[in-house]
Amino acid sequence: MIRHAGLIALLCGGEWRGALIEGPSGSGKSDLALRALAQGFALVADDQVEVWADVGRLYGRSPDVLAGLIEVRGQGVQRCPYRPFAPIDLVVSLAADPAAVERMPENPACEIGGQALPRLDLWPFEPGAPAKIGRALNNIGQAR
Repeated sequence: MIRHAGLIALLCGGEWRGALIEGPSGSGKSDLALRALAQGFALVADDQVEVWADVGRLYGRSPDVLAGLIEVRGQGVQRCPYRPFAPIDLVVSLAADPAAVERMPENPACEIGGQALPRLDLWPFEPGAPAKIGRALNNIGQAR
């Protein structure tokens, strides 16, 4: 299945973990991914993510035509180093307003392709957003 989203990955304890960034068009998905890349994340896909399940886990990759491309608002679409695929361990759901993000949520989750995944609600333009994704991915890694 194809999802209108971005996918970034972070090396956590020797294993790649992926965060699927979802939100409406223009909500800041690519901007958040770009800032995460500057903090050590790797690009997997921007704009569209091919998602599939294998052995009880979800994975994502970029469609071939978009592989290694990221939109940089004000500069256009640019080439970028990328990973060919990554597991999807977290769904980042972008909020339109910082006040829409609960301060202390109780284990938010969502389902994609029959797989339950932890969800991180996030306002994409806060300076700490990439760090929050990194912490969430590292915490998932410790829980496994």
